[in-house]
Amino acid sequence: MLFAGFVVLGGWQLQRLAWKTDLIAQVDARVHAAPQPAPGPDAWPTVSRETDQYRRVTARGVFRHDRETLVQAVTDYGAGFWVMTPLQTDAGATILINRGFVTPQRRLQKDRPGGQATGEQQVTGLLRITEPRGGFLRTNDPAGDRWYSRDIAAIAAARGLSNVAPYFIDADATPNPDGWPRGGLTIVKFPNSHLVYALTWFGMALMTLVGFWLVAREVRRRRSAQ
Repeated sequence: MLFAGFVVLGGWQLQRLAWKTDLIAQVDARVHAAPQPAPGPDAWPTVSRETDQYRRVTARGVFRHDRETLVQAVTDYGAGFWVMTPLQTDAGATILINRGFVTPQRRLQKDRPGGQATGEQQVTGLLRITEPRGGFLRTNDPAGDRWYSRDIAAIAAARGLSNVAPYFIDADATPNPDGWPRGGLTIVKFPNSHLVYALTWFGMALMTLVGFWLVAREVRRRRSAQ
């Protein structure tokens, strides 16, 4: 019974390995593909994590810096904030743009005036799906303006935004005039340990089989001795 159970678990991990390998290949293709226009309102109902996460897209519009939201973040530059700025498109839609990272010393707009782009702008980056509720062991606090995840619905409600896309865009590394915010810091990495897990389960199945054989041999030896 144990042997069969371990074999089943090993087989399941091999199936997960095939799924994860295919997922990584799909995401890698999206990340390196030529950018396409960001999905408009008509396509929003079909946007999903499975088909659109990390897709390279472009969007054009005017930044609404007065509705900016800072979300706590940790990057290679240390602890700081993601700068989430609404982009108002010509079609009247709003797309939240993660313009990049700023240090605590630059959290205020007056400390990075060169980064407050005006007029129509084009943003290229990776489409990301909303991160509801909060981060690890931390819940977003809209009333206190403390944010630990990029929760589109909550940010839109707190900033009085309407007709907001169900995704945000992580801006690429195109530099801002004074160097801040710093984009292009998206980490695209998926843990893939399913082969190790499969070998572990199959190894346990083999150990179980060997154990049964040793027990059976000892039983036969004792019977022969009697």
